[in-house]
Amino acid sequence: MLITERNMEDANKKAAELIDRYLQEMCTPEECAIVEAVYKQFAHQKLFKEGDLDFTRIGEDSFLNISATIDAQQRGPVKLWLRIVAAASILLFVSISGYFIWHKNPDATTMVTAKNDIPPGHSQATLTLASGQKIVLTKGLYKNLTQGTTAIKVNDGITYTTGLKGNAETTSYNTLSTANGEQSPYPLILPDGSKVWLNAQSSITFPTVFNGKERIVKITGEALFEVSHNAKHPFLVQTQKQTIEDIGTIFNVNAYADEPATKTTLIAGKVKVNNMLLEPGQQTDGSHIKTVNTKRYTAWKNGDFYFEDDAIQTVMRQLSRWYNIEVTYEGRITTDGFNAQISRSKNISAILHILENTKGVHFKIEGRRVTVIE
Repeated sequence: MLITERNMEDANKKAAELIDRYLQEMCTPEECAIVEAVYKQFAHQKLFKEGDLDFTRIGEDSFLNISATIDAQQRGPVKLWLRIVAAASILLFVSISGYFIWHKNPDATTMVTAKNDIPPGHSQATLTLASGQKIVLTKGLYKNLTQGTTAIKVNDGITYTTGLKGNAETTSYNTLSTANGEQSPYPLILPDGSKVWLNAQSSITFPTVFNGKERIVKITGEALFEVSHNAKHPFLVQTQKQTIEDIGTIFNVNAYADEPATKTTLIAGKVKVNNMLLEPGQQTDGSHIKTVNTKRYTAWKNGDFYFEDDAIQTVMRQLSRWYNIEVTYEGRITTDGFNAQISRSKNISAILHILENTKGVHFKIEGRRVTVIE
């Protein structure tokens, strides 16, 4: 797109108006979502450079105005985002101006229509014991259980500890699982101290005591692992298509059945996947290794969606799991890639508005069905 003086001035004006409304807490939910999404994108990816816009002419005035507004509000409660905007207001101003130049006007009429909005998923998981007993886990739940020689404590974590080693014949297996619209409220802490977080529609099956040379767990869906390394007792994660061996590491595994491939992304340390060695920042589908932006694959644990040139089908698969929706398509399916970092705490209409403002795509919400429209 050719950036002209006219559209630069228009973008600067819209950005200034939007920031002003945000600071005065007069934004619509969609406008607030745009400010926060653009800030997060800029903060993590630095999408716009100072030279992209007329920074010197408008940046200083914008900073002074925003700072003055913040100072005037210091007597009362100040939102965290206001502090963030004050600290990085010039860069945010440039980013939002760039947003209005490169993307659609958020004030324009969109095609997101809804008979009812859909709230986001929530923190909940189900622990299934060897006996078949199911325990629904939520934040604030405190519970102590005993299973053979293993003690299970639920308190801001699901902690397994054992005083005695059993044998292969007596070892029992538990499963922690999440449904669509759920995410584990706290980490699972295995008997060796390793930690596991589950995304929506996921599960991990594990022994209550690690016996023998190898520590083996099985997962479906998506999980983030922080493994306690023990060279004498390798930690193995098994999926339908991969076997991942820890070599002292933090890694994410995406093994959803409806995704084209199982992806293991290494955050820190080392892992072997199907006997291929990964370094931090690398990802494999079990056959090939490539370098990736790891933030994209751990954002879910921190409460965000993170799209990086993703196809609309990839985006909607993530939304379908978190919002527990059915997705259908009407007309031509866009081939554009989507880039955004958006909080998973928003209702689905706010997410869809942001996607509409980013690319030429529209949505219709009917009950728990979302239709993607050309």
